[in-house]
Amino acid sequence: MIIQSQKDVTPVVIDAYKNIDNPRLREIVAGLVKHLHAFARDVHLTEEEFQIGCQIVAKMGQLSNKTHNEVVLMSGSLGFSALVCLLNNGNNGQSETTANLLGPFWRLNSPKTENDGSIVRSPTPGPELFVKAHVKDQNGSPIAGAIVDVWHSSPEGFYEQQDPKQADMNLRGQFTTDANGYFGFRTVMPAGYPIPIEGPVGDLLRAAKRHNFRPAHLHFLILKDGFKTLISQIYDPTDDKLETDVQFGVTKALIGDFTRHDGPGPVPGVKGAWYSLDQTFAMEPGVSRLPKPPID
Repeated sequence: MIIQSQKDVTPVVIDAYKNIDNPRLREIVAGLVKHLHAFARDVHLTEEEFQIGCQIVAKMGQLSNKTHNEVVLMSGSLGFSALVCLLNNGNNGQSETTANLLGPFWRLNSPKTENDGSIVRSPTPGPELFVKAHVKDQNGSPIAGAIVDVWHSSPEGFYEQQDPKQADMNLRGQFTTDANGYFGFRTVMPAGYPIPIEGPVGDLLRAAKRHNFRPAHLHFLILKDGFKTLISQIYDPTDDKLETDVQFGVTKALIGDFTRHDGPGPVPGVKGAWYSLDQTFAMEPGVSRLPKPPID
């Protein structure tokens, strides 16, 4: 079909891709064309704005490498990553979920650690934190033998890959749930931290007058055959960036009950202020898959 006006463009393009064999790919391409064209019509995108947009997309690709992914950073900063997560968890977006974003700092092969052991592997000053957690299915029954990866930032806001003062694999550990679905560990309280703003993400945040901080949180990745891999973050309710997270990752279900205590701790040698967290994770039936680490 020869295009006569702007109204003809969308149906012509969709028709051009109707012979894609994979039905899901065909559906995605048609939907992308439909909504991309609708966006251009809705804002009446100018030619100059289109060129600037292409430059931004190209710049994001140029800035994505083994140590940084500007595309994923932008996706999070537009709330797209959070939306995709919530659409695909909690019974496909129908109920509350403890699923959340993977983030850029997950690594393979965290050190195997006994339950209630410490993941502090080099001197890391800060208030001590004792975590007790349970993994259950949707009926509330414990899940034994689940593998749980844990990682988080230091009290200074750095993951160990970013900080030469920390030992390799500091504040990381891998646990196995017991017959009651329990795992626990000893660590220090994490801190919030800024995301990089040297690229298009930074330009967007400055234009919107938004800060570039994530609130303090702990990361969890839980695997068990027969269940969908659960990726989660549990947030400190006292963090002042909780309601303005630059990556839109905080949901009500992910605000943890970090309780402050003063005085003797649960093990000898703990003095002053320390914290505890009791947390339950619910896994959904599905396929267990290990994600690819976002950066090297």
